[in-house]
Amino acid sequence: MPPTAAPAAPGVPPAPGAAAPPSFVAWLRAPRAEAAPGVWTYEHKPKAPEEPDRIPGRRLLSGALISALCGWLVWSLLWSGYLGGYWLWPMYLLTPDSWYERGGNTQAGWWSQRIYIGIVLAALAAIFSRVGHWPEVWRRYVAPLFRRAWDEPSPEAAAAGRPEGDPVEWPHLRAAGGHSAADRLAGDARAGAMSDVDHARIERAWQSVRAGRNSLASFTDTVLRHGAASYAHPSGARDLPVRTARHDLLAHQVRLGTAAEDPRNPYQHRGAGLALDPGVLGTSLLAVGPPGSGKTGRVVRPVVESLCLQALAGEVAVVAVGAAGAGLGADEAFDVVVKIGRPDSGYDLDLYGGTTDPDEAAGILAEALIGDMAASLPGGDSRRAATALAQLLGPYRAAHGRFPSVPDLRELLDGSKTAVNALREALDEAGERAQARELEARVRQSGAPGDVGALLADRIALLDRPAFADFFDTTGDRRPFSLRALEHPLRVRIDLPERGHAEASRMLARLVLAQFTECAVGRADRSLFACLVLDDASHTITPEALRGIQRLRSAHAGAVLTLRTLDDVPESLRSALLGAVGCRMACAGVTTWDGARFAEVWGTEWVETRDVTDRQIVAEEPLTKVLHFIRKVATGKAVTTQSVTVRTVERERWSASELAHAVPPGHAVLSVTSVRGEGGPPVLVDLRG
Repeated sequence: MPPTAAPAAPGVPPAPGAAAPPSFVAWLRAPRAEAAPGVWTYEHKPKAPEEPDRIPGRRLLSGALISALCGWLVWSLLWSGYLGGYWLWPMYLLTPDSWYERGGNTQAGWWSQRIYIGIVLAALAAIFSRVGHWPEVWRRYVAPLFRRAWDEPSPEAAAAGRPEGDPVEWPHLRAAGGHSAADRLAGDARAGAMSDVDHARIERAWQSVRAGRNSLASFTDTVLRHGAASYAHPSGARDLPVRTARHDLLAHQVRLGTAAEDPRNPYQHRGAGLALDPGVLGTSLLAVGPPGSGKTGRVVRPVVESLCLQALAGEVAVVAVGAAGAGLGADEAFDVVVKIGRPDSGYDLDLYGGTTDPDEAAGILAEALIGDMAASLPGGDSRRAATALAQLLGPYRAAHGRFPSVPDLRELLDGSKTAVNALREALDEAGERAQARELEARVRQSGAPGDVGALLADRIALLDRPAFADFFDTTGDRRPFSLRALEHPLRVRIDLPERGHAEASRMLARLVLAQFTECAVGRADRSLFACLVLDDASHTITPEALRGIQRLRSAHAGAVLTLRTLDDVPESLRSALLGAVGCRMACAGVTTWDGARFAEVWGTEWVETRDVTDRQIVAEEPLTKVLHFIRKVATGKAVTTQSVTVRTVERERWSASELAHAVPPGHAVLSVTSVRGEGGPPVLVDLRG
């Protein structure tokens, strides 16, 4: 399949009236400063250290203007003689009278007057500049203009002056001897034939050369033949059909919004862009908020879009799960689209996760079927259900070479004599005595008090519906998708059947989550970052799922989960869920009891508080009493004095009440943690910025 054309510039197409996105060369040369986890590094400029006594800009400029006008007024009064000639007396006292002859001044007198006037002007300027803080105005507003005008180099000069050289020229490739490949890539970049996805994809291929998995000669030959289209994704795509968010593939980031200028936000974060990348998604993200708070459109969709772009660059494998029509992206933006319950689906979903081990398949399937009610079962977990399923899956696979389909599994769990006898005969013909004993054990347990087989049969019946008749096929007639493919840079979207099949959708969501955690941890090659995006994780969080999420961090994988409320998670798992994920987001409109959980996990901090106390002044002198009486009549208030008490106290970073009532619409409070253990404070972010 021939590669598609590369876009002329990275980023989002400009909206009407908005500025055009930067060209690829300008984007590549843009500075990216070191910043805390979650900060948008593209052209990020760290703030100067906070000054507690810093004068606000508006008050500073107005004070400087007023002081300048006052200084000009005083000088005008002096020069015009409205204040008399007293200000000249020091000059006459310190100079001879002969310098000032009748009818005119001598040359010495003329110079002495000019010098004295200059001294007076300097004294007035010094006095009023101190009053109006003119030096601060110069440092804050005037000096930066001069520095930008005279000292700022052109983008080409700045790039050439970097220690690593101009990134457009691929200096690290030249340093390794690949001059011809670097020339070809630099030419494509300047000609507009290269995009940010191309750059990221070729950069990853170069990293494989440095790691010894590919040779420099082979890399050079490929680049000379294909240029910017080298090492294309198997789909042939070099970009997504549409981009709705701002992306920086050089830093692997997607911008979510801007930190609000709010006193509750840390000083260094105010006004900075906030972004997500695999370095923080590797600790998993949980977003909680009511419908309409922006979880899907402003968080999930940009994250899925970013991961799909990185998948095109050969760096990520992404699986996005949501209801049909959830808006996770167009079909053209994915390599595999599984539409469960719809006849136009091009792919089927492997019910058993692509495994050939009956015990592993039974454990995954048991988690999907009864994971949400395992706590109420004997033993408090799904181990008995997994054992019961293994006693059927193992014999069936040994007899037929495959796992049973949904109707066959339902009949076996129901204890159908016809199905059991047929399986028993097939095992006898195959000589599988060990598996025959497993089947007999299941038959003996069937119908006994406390047997989980009947419950499993009722649950699997939710998938044995006419709407799913063409799905979960194990005979090989359809193209089943298995999460074992996470070792490849795939873009996968799974649409769940929401309408009329809510319980089946939750079951399938648990199935995908269980398969993902199992397959991501079991990968032999973990060089790709694997991410599961679950648009609605309601009733999918179980103790086993929680343990799986905790294992993802060490397997170079992560999960993005959204919830309408924490009430969709069992009470005993809510705090554990917030503790298991490293990135937490509370959207506008969360309830107070949900906010209390976030407030608890975000903890407290030491802050400085100022208590102002008004105390009425009781006058004792007659004249003072009269003055106080006149002031009270004029102002309507008694004469008071204020006392200020400054204390350092410990308080919650965000209280439950603030999260429930003080987060504006379109905003959220976000905290991130990187896989290296660097944590960030909770920050109020405007998701619309």
